[in-house]
Amino acid sequence: MAFKSLEPEDFVVSSDSVTSTVWSNNSPSLNTYFTSSTQTEGSSGPYYLSIFQTGSADTTAAVQFQIAYGNRNGGGGVDFDASVPFKSPTSTIYGQYRTLVLEDENSNFVFGTSYTGSGNENDFYILSVERARYKQSLLPGTLNLVLSSSNGNYAKIHLTDNSNMVTLPTYYGTQRAYQVISGSNGVSFDGGTGFTAASGSYGLFLPDISTILLNATALNDNSNGGGGINLGTVTTANTFGNNPRKLFNHISASTGDTNGNTFELNSQETLTSDFVFIRARNNEFNYTENPSFISGSTGEVIYSYFINNPQTFPTTVGLYNDSNDLLAVAKLSKPIQKDFTKEALIRVKLDF
Repeated sequence: MAFKSLEPEDFVVSSDSVTSTVWSNNSPSLNTYFTSSTQTEGSSGPYYLSIFQTGSADTTAAVQFQIAYGNRNGGGGVDFDASVPFKSPTSTIYGQYRTLVLEDENSNFVFGTSYTGSGNENDFYILSVERARYKQSLLPGTLNLVLSSSNGNYAKIHLTDNSNMVTLPTYYGTQRAYQVISGSNGVSFDGGTGFTAASGSYGLFLPDISTILLNATALNDNSNGGGGINLGTVTTANTFGNNPRKLFNHISASTGDTNGNTFELNSQETLTSDFVFIRARNNEFNYTENPSFISGSTGEVIYSYFINNPQTFPTTVGLYNDSNDLLAVAKLSKPIQKDFTKEALIRVKLDF
């Protein structure tokens, strides 16, 4: 066994972004939607829904995403305690996402330019992609969501994020956020902002926590040119509004869209690789320590031909630390011939 110290220039670090589909069976879009009666009829059912790509009787059924509704004042939910008004599961959900996204319990959400202090930021819907469906984060620019409408002015709305229209995203702490707009593939349809007429954007796209917040006020709009779908969100205090089911119905009713795709989304993962370059110069690694090379009784080289013309056939590279501990082993695809007339350059790739 022969050793050689590595120099700093022998190490190179590289990062590559790998993209993949989100939904089960590597499907680029989700076009069928099912709920589970076990979940919807349970204690959590009134406040969030788990959405499957096929019926629960199918052995391949798997949760694709969840739908929930949050309201700052507890509207659309029944109070936990009648003596403590405006505290319901919907206010808890709102507070959870305010802490997660804004990292400040005294801050309010801003959807585009909608914040006027008039209550536009009071409630939102949450689409949370199941953790098993993606790798590291969602890929900006791949969101395409179609919602059917009960608004006589518009048949459907097509939503995307505005990642391809901005140089940098908005940051909440270290977390990226893009506005959800009317458009496709990260760009608005008309070249404008893609916002609604009176309620700012349609929400926030948060790729690092695989979450889409949809602006309830924008979706509720039923005015001509307002851009809403007349969703009919129930915001009355101490009232079960069944709001997640309302949004589910508008998503599932969009399956007849002309492009056949109602919910498209991809994920991405950054793979960091260390490249280690092992250089064997012409005068290095030409002698073997294989016991079959030397006579056990006399210690002489058995084959005199190798005395002046040694050859080796390296098959393995081991990487050691300064304490001589073996850290990694790299196997060559086939042995390489090494002698005084040849040099070798071996590139070892370490992914993590």
